[in-house]
Amino acid sequence: MVKRRLVVHNALLQAIEMGTEHEELMKKFGFKTSNQLKVAYTNALIALGKIPAPKKGRPKKPVSKTVTVNDRGSLVIPKKLVEALELNPGDLFKVENVQTGLFLSPVEKPPKTILKKKRSNAPE
Repeated sequence: MVKRRLVVHNALLQAIEMGTEHEELMKKFGFKTSNQLKVAYTNALIALGKIPAPKKGRPKKPVSKTVTVNDRGSLVIPKKLVEALELNPGDLFKVENVQTGLFLSPVEKPPKTILKKKRSNAPE
């Protein structure tokens, strides 16, 4: 089915490039309206890589980079900003007061150590 469509796309583009009349194109390719012909032409151009495909979906809204300080003195970073920055719960940061403002830099977590209880071999 895909190969057949590419053949139709090629044929449509060739017919248009050769200057075939609008009515003749509609009759030859079975289009009932001018809009159908326009859509088929656009699809053919996209399928053959002559123009880029339009981007789908809504454009993403910019993520707010504003953080707040709550009553307890904690910085609150909005969830969307956390996701955009790919932060994880428990990530550590060093805060520095520099000329331009606050500067957060990631700090590596110390490795977890597992403590084992010492067994006493003395009989009770």
